[in-house]
Amino acid sequence: MTSIGGAEMVDWNLAVATATRLVRPGPEISREEARVVVAELRRHAKASEEHVRAFTRMIPEGTEPEDTPVLVVDRAGWIRANVAGFRELLRPLLAKMESRRSGGPGGAVLGAVGGKVTGVELGMLLSFLASRILGQYETFAPATRELPGSADGGGRLLLVAPNIVHVERELDVDPHDFRLWVALHEETHRTQFTGVPWLRDHLQGEIQTFLDETDVDPMTFLERLREAAQSLSGTGRPEGERDDGDGGRSLVDVVQTPAQREVLGRLTAVMSLLEGHADFVMDGVGPEVVGSVAEIREKFQKRRAQGAGRLDQALRKLLGLDAKLRQYKDGEKFVRSVVEEVGMDGFNRVWTSPNTLPTKAEIAKPAEWVARVHRTAES
Repeated sequence: MTSIGGAEMVDWNLAVATATRLVRPGPEISREEARVVVAELRRHAKASEEHVRAFTRMIPEGTEPEDTPVLVVDRAGWIRANVAGFRELLRPLLAKMESRRSGGPGGAVLGAVGGKVTGVELGMLLSFLASRILGQYETFAPATRELPGSADGGGRLLLVAPNIVHVERELDVDPHDFRLWVALHEETHRTQFTGVPWLRDHLQGEIQTFLDETDVDPMTFLERLREAAQSLSGTGRPEGERDDGDGGRSLVDVVQTPAQREVLGRLTAVMSLLEGHADFVMDGVGPEVVGSVAEIREKFQKRRAQGAGRLDQALRKLLGLDAKLRQYKDGEKFVRSVVEEVGMDGFNRVWTSPNTLPTKAEIAKPAEWVARVHRTAES
């Protein structure tokens, strides 16, 4: 664990404790109803496998991809899983920041602040996110006794039961249809990584390159983290005070060098593809197995676009979640356009190798990807 001046730079245990203490309670639900919800989500996750495989045609018949567990968790379970993931993913960045601490004012102040404050601030952010995530495929998940992963140490699907129940009630939609609809989206992500063996290593390499190129002062990083935490506590920018004109920066923005921007452009394109593909599949499968899919999609899109109010919108921008919303929209348009032009099998050429992944520019102009990949292959 990375430390500064003998103290941990991030107290991960305190982050978990803070987040689980501050996270909002889930919807009121009896023990028996909770048991039914968990059982149904597990059934839907299993049923989604065949639906997604048949629709996407990513996994040839007769082959069995890598088996990854499906875990139905509560908000505290999601927090524990993500702290473990953050700890592993950020290890190189924190080690680099620690190596820069000596001789600089940032390092001296960080030594005084210590990992306790940082752990509390990270916990506050996670408490905000923990009540909003419906499901997640953890690509680089370290396995623990409570949260098992796949045999090779990476990959598990999480469905956050209280959040799914909360949203289905808020939208006033058929709960059985909504649970299956969510399962279809997350199962698509699992199929992407189990059906494309090189994808996980490619993404991991890009992320590590991004972190290796990080050139950020430790105090700058903590200031941005503190801004997000202060937004949660209502002690951020005063009412009516204007931002710097760019709508506010996200946490990602403070760790971007020119080299990182290139990597981030490639990562943005891949994430847009993955998220858009999942949306396309869940809606494509939907009419066959989810009777009220049109109603669910309309209501969910409105909720996704509007957020839950001013505080929610500010935090979404700071945490970079606005960019994720654009990824859903832009990526789905890309997938739909390509499938309409060259069919599902033609679209599936995207999974051939890292060279056939769309660029950020091609996500916005699908015809350019078709021209590059299909005409090159046919010439």
